[in-house]
Amino acid sequence: MPSARPRVLYVSDLTYPAKGRRYGDEDDFLTSRLRDEFDVAVCHPLDAASLMDGFDVVVVRNSGPVLNYQAQYDAFRERAITRGVRVYNELSGKGDMSGKGYLLELTAAGYPVIPTVDRAQDLGRLPEADAYVVKPKLGADSIGLEFVSRERLSEMAYGDVLVQPRIDFRYEVSFYFVDRTLQYALYAPQPDRRWALEPYEPTDADREFAQRFVDWNDIAYGIQRVDACRAPGGELLLVELEDLNPYLSLDVLSPDARDAFVASMKSSLRKLIDRERP
Repeated sequence: MPSARPRVLYVSDLTYPAKGRRYGDEDDFLTSRLRDEFDVAVCHPLDAASLMDGFDVVVVRNSGPVLNYQAQYDAFRERAITRGVRVYNELSGKGDMSGKGYLLELTAAGYPVIPTVDRAQDLGRLPEADAYVVKPKLGADSIGLEFVSRERLSEMAYGDVLVQPRIDFRYEVSFYFVDRTLQYALYAPQPDRRWALEPYEPTDADREFAQRFVDWNDIAYGIQRVDACRAPGGELLLVELEDLNPYLSLDVLSPDARDAFVASMKSSLRKLIDRERP
């Protein structure tokens, strides 16, 4: 007998070997909680395009770096947009979902972001630093990232890479949003241990910082993670706006905080499902 409950296709690469993260554990937890209110099926990202028509919403979660299956992901996006499939996160994101070119846009607009250029003639706009970060515009999970000296910057092949000064930051901090509402924040007090996270109590200024980027983005329904670093001068600078499949580090949270996040995600999904198709 058919179910009246909404049907969710949950996209995850449960076995992807993410350094310092356990994709499978996080997604096992989330799907177990979503099943309280939804009928949930889990699939690998390579299967999403062929399966998605039978569901009310497609939830893209810990699906791994898209670089590993770029053609299939592009086909999934095209099919979802063409058919008006509800995807969570919405496919309108301007952050990492569309590559890292947004860092150039935000730099030019004067946002608090690590200064970023992509042309040799713009290197003079970067502050002096002991080393520089060169990373692909379509990079993910530190794939293709390297540190180079100022002298080596002139040897780089520009076009598909971004250049930033290497910041001697105090720590990294991440802010986790459902839709446009901050849920919690975590930080890595040891700069060399990115995924050794602890709860972080953001100040009003921290909240305003993170909110600016979420408000700038074009996602009404979805989960976003604003990654920042605390610069030597005390200010926060954006490292990344992850709006495709951000890992949530739910295991670090208290049971009450996890429950609150799940409740917010369920509410967001129901609003998206109830919205008229475009």
